[in-house]
Amino acid sequence: MRVVIIGAGPVGMLLGGELARLGVEHITLEAREAPGAGSRAIGIHSAALTAMSASGVTDRILSACLQVREGQARVGAATVTTIRFDAVRAGSLASFPFVATLPQAATESAITAAAASNGAPAPERGVQVLDVIDEGATCRVITDSGDVHGDAVVIAAGSRSRHISSLIRDGRRRAYPDRYVMADVPDDTDEGPRAIVHLHPDGVLESFPLPGGLRRYVAWHRAGSTNDATDDATALRDAVSRRAGSSGDTITTASNFGVGRFVARRMARGRVLAIGDAAHEVSPIGGQGLNLGLIDAATLAPLLREWDITGEPPAALAAWERRRRSAATTAARIAALNTVAGRGHGSVGAVTRLAGIRLAPARLLAHAYGMGFDPDAQESPLTPQTR
Repeated sequence: MRVVIIGAGPVGMLLGGELARLGVEHITLEAREAPGAGSRAIGIHSAALTAMSASGVTDRILSACLQVREGQARVGAATVTTIRFDAVRAGSLASFPFVATLPQAATESAITAAAASNGAPAPERGVQVLDVIDEGATCRVITDSGDVHGDAVVIAAGSRSRHISSLIRDGRRRAYPDRYVMADVPDDTDEGPRAIVHLHPDGVLESFPLPGGLRRYVAWHRAGSTNDATDDATALRDAVSRRAGSSGDTITTASNFGVGRFVARRMARGRVLAIGDAAHEVSPIGGQGLNLGLIDAATLAPLLREWDITGEPPAALAAWERRRRSAATTAARIAALNTVAGRGHGSVGAVTRLAGIRLAPARLLAHAYGMGFDPDAQESPLTPQTR
């Protein structure tokens, strides 16, 4: 069996590394000439760390990350709730009771290194995929440099790849009106390895610690996109000053981004499959998008190995698809609640009322933010911890 993976981002590379470890032949096609720059997703949750343990990725991440065991929500100077990930000793947080934070480039490096150590071939870069055709007995991938054939095709090239297959082409993406400004800067707070969510009438300000003495700020920005990094930096400095009471002087440049929601109606049909952002997109407010894709890849690889052994698509693919779509739908709903709660509402009273969305019991919040509601989290939250 030969699997064609489209996309050499973290999700595609994790799948390739796992297929190599399991002895499944594959090729990876990537349009970009080099890995993407910048730091986007920074939090790897317990469920994803557990799913990647056998791959060798988790050990590499743990050697480079900062372990965030506590998060707080604040209104002004008052702490209104505290989440302790290490206080939940059951469910998805049992093995890794923290969120591992590190720049996405470091996560991708860990995945790439693990894939290479497992014998995965390097991706073929500069290959633009134009279409994917399931021909029944095989799949044909039409590229700008010729056709590639495989027994199965896995689309893992993010939202930019949804046009290449009818499997995911027809889904409807919902764009939210919200815009955010973001920067990773030297940490001049005394918070240490603690994540902070500041709820404010002007909108949410999220503050996450990173390795190397850095901290990421993400602020809801009423003005929207400016395409000017200087203006974005000014907006973020103002947000840090007003919402957190800090100077924000370390912020000299920033970027802005929008958010949306998409869950494909199907993730598997015939010989074509889709994982990661190609199949589902959730608002990054809550930090679960990349984690969903990593769990997609880690749980799909053994099924492709079974396909390789038997020569037939395994019946378990249908159940896998249901679980992964369910996980994406749940994550999208949680992210949507976070997005609504984080909007500017113009009054402290409105913020206090909307804070209730974020102020469920701390154990439930830790379970949700640790992706404990993902059906592929290995342990049930209802199962007592006995280890």
